[in-house]
Amino acid sequence: MPRTNFQDLLDAGVHFGHLKRKWNPKMAPYIFMEKNGIHIIDLHKTVIKIDEAANVMKQLARAGRKILFVATKKQAKDIVADKALSVNMPYVTERWPGGMLTNFPTIRKAVKKMNTIDKMMTDGTYETLAKREKLQVTRQRAKLEKNLGSIADLNRLPSALFIIDIQKEMNAVKEANRLNIPVIAMVDTCCDPGPIDYVIPANDDAAKSISLVMDVICKAIAEGLSERKLEKEKEGSVSESKDTRESSDSNSKKIRPRKALKTDDAPEEAEVKEVAKTEAKAVTPVEAKEVAPEVVAAVAAAPAVAEEAKAEVKAEEKEVAPEVVAPEAAAPVVAEEAKEVAPEAAPEK
Repeated sequence: MPRTNFQDLLDAGVHFGHLKRKWNPKMAPYIFMEKNGIHIIDLHKTVIKIDEAANVMKQLARAGRKILFVATKKQAKDIVADKALSVNMPYVTERWPGGMLTNFPTIRKAVKKMNTIDKMMTDGTYETLAKREKLQVTRQRAKLEKNLGSIADLNRLPSALFIIDIQKEMNAVKEANRLNIPVIAMVDTCCDPGPIDYVIPANDDAAKSISLVMDVICKAIAEGLSERKLEKEKEGSVSESKDTRESSDSNSKKIRPRKALKTDDAPEEAEVKEVAKTEAKAVTPVEAKEVAPEVVAAVAAAPAVAEEAKAEVKAEEKEVAPEVVAPEAAAPVVAEEAKEVAPEAAPEK
């Protein structure tokens, strides 16, 4: 569905072009006829071009890009400023500052200077200045606000320019072409549409015509911004639902009981003995055989092991004490020797 219709454009006077003697031959595809020395613009083509430009603006706004509106002619200033403010877009309605796009860092320095002056006024530094210095600072602040106040929030180069009357704003068109920034413009029959990326053939002198085209463009931008907001809300809700699911899953997990902590402190011997006695009473002989067959076998072999140990001890005693056995066998010999010696000693008495 088109964003505007033929009748609305006709009522706003969008079809009126310039005098025939001032026309640009490159605008011939968009001219319907010539009447009373004035060219008439083909509004059917204007409707198509407005829809095309509006769709481009909508996509840029949906992507979160900035579009700079430029219109310094008297009849377009207030209209462009109001419409741009309604969609929170930067605009230039005073003199186009030379090098605003090609020398953007310098423009940003001027904007920062304006911010420093505002800070001086809030923190009390402004009150310490002399009367003449106060006057100079105030004038400088007013001049910066007039020329750059509308682009104070433009922290980077805009993604597109919307221009009214490209003949008057030729410097802006040249800078945008140099930086490959797309240009969307209302082009009258006296202008060259060559450097413009999205041409809207329309009357750029009548306030009604400008207001109608700006209204359509700003509505498209508002649609893009609203869609962007909805997408962000959906993403936020999806992330919140994921978080809630994860938290519920973590809460639903079974908690394992903690293992008993091991302590190095040994229980008392009495307690150990009592526990051993109760366990010994509780265990039956059958269970003991099943549980400890090695122990039962060891107990059965205990007598044989004891006899072997006694035999080994006796053998060790024989090997270790032969001298103790020998004197017992030699005792009769010693007695006989004593008898022989005794008669010899008897006469001496």
